[in-house]
Amino acid sequence: MPVDNQLYDRLSHTWWDDRGFLNILQSALNPARLAFLERELSARFDTLRGLTVLDVGCGGGLLSEELAMRGCEVTGVDPSEGSLATAREHAERSDLDIEFVPGVAEALPVEDSVFDAVICCDVLEHVDSPRQAVREAARALRPGGLYLYDTINRTLRSKLLMIKLFQEWKATAFMEPNLHDHAMFIRPKEMDQYLRGAGLVPGRILGLAPAVAPPRAIALLRARAKGQIGYGDLGRGLRITQSRNRSGIYAGTAARP
Repeated sequence: MPVDNQLYDRLSHTWWDDRGFLNILQSALNPARLAFLERELSARFDTLRGLTVLDVGCGGGLLSEELAMRGCEVTGVDPSEGSLATAREHAERSDLDIEFVPGVAEALPVEDSVFDAVICCDVLEHVDSPRQAVREAARALRPGGLYLYDTINRTLRSKLLMIKLFQEWKATAFMEPNLHDHAMFIRPKEMDQYLRGAGLVPGRILGLAPAVAPPRAIALLRARAKGQIGYGDLGRGLRITQSRNRSGIYAGTAARP
């Protein structure tokens, strides 16, 4: 099943719209992601202010803006011109100085060894070569720099949740058709190999999972499918948080020596 990455152009106007599909990344995942990113960056560096950060697969700038508001000097890269246009417009309205440039994760349009940190969230399960994407991130990092990522584990649970429950079953689906292909999900052992192969030293990994009980999560999905609640309501209702369960989405870090 081919992954439909063109949807990021078709739906690029929905990144900052609480009623739009792509906003689910802000309402559902960003709170947990940001807590993870901020903690790991603060543990590695004395301050976030002035930190040079490359946001790979920046989309509409959801994470780029959050990091810029914390004092980071952010460059966002994405292959979707529509998403980049949305990112530039929103950042300008927010009075944030962020550079957004077109490019793909496997061939980043940046020089070697120029960033303190590279973040890559919700990207690796969409690219043709995650191994090459990790190599490019490592190339962009300065010695002592930090790579931060999240992706989806290739497990039976992730197939049930991400493919069946979220994408295919009409009673609960909220994702776009063909958004994900289970075969493109990445096991932590595979990710470890990609990181080490790129000359990075892997750090700890953790899961990101709903804090609500499964019956409540199902009820929220059914309400969204019926049009009773919006995407923002769904995302906030799921209460994604950091978890020991890494069988769905997991996040981690790796350092360049």
